Amino acid sequence: MANPLSTTDNSGADIWRPRVTVACVVTAGDRYLMVEEEVNGRLAYNQPAGHLDDGESLVTAAVRETLEETGWTVELQHLIGVHQWRSTEHGDAVVRFSFAARALSHDAARPLDDGIRRALWLTRSEIAALGERLRSPLVLLSIDAWLAGQRLPLSTLGYLPEARNA
Repeated sequence: MANPLSTTDNSGADIWRPRVTVACVVTAGDRYLMVEEEVNGRLAYNQPAGHLDDGESLVTAAVRETLEETGWTVELQHLIGVHQWRSTEHGDAVVRFSFAARALSHDAARPLDDGIRRALWLTRSEIAALGERLRSPLVLLSIDAWLAGQRLPLSTLGYLPEARNA
């Protein structure tokens, strides 16, 4: 079976590709927006996060995923960092773009993505106490980077919606 994370180049050689994901650290006072989700039959906790869709900018993906998973509309403020990790859940390499965001409004009637049980606001210590129930170590890594003042301008990221010839 072909690896869905690889493709072939013009010579027919396999080219490996990691999964590209986005996540948002959304704060309200000392609390962080989290999702409780069912993953492979177990409850896990994560920031609002998900995969970049084809033809979508990283910024658009982060705002979309947060709305779909929590019902919260957010405004991105900063890029916190780019983190590379090999998932213990599925074994694939992940490149995750973590953003800081500000909550603007909430639609409590909006249905949440499949597998998402609920959105909740937790303190950093409550999140740390979840231990192995965190979906990945990137959850605390991105919160701690934000707490340490790590903030890059969103203009650091470029997006060209259509391929252009040089």
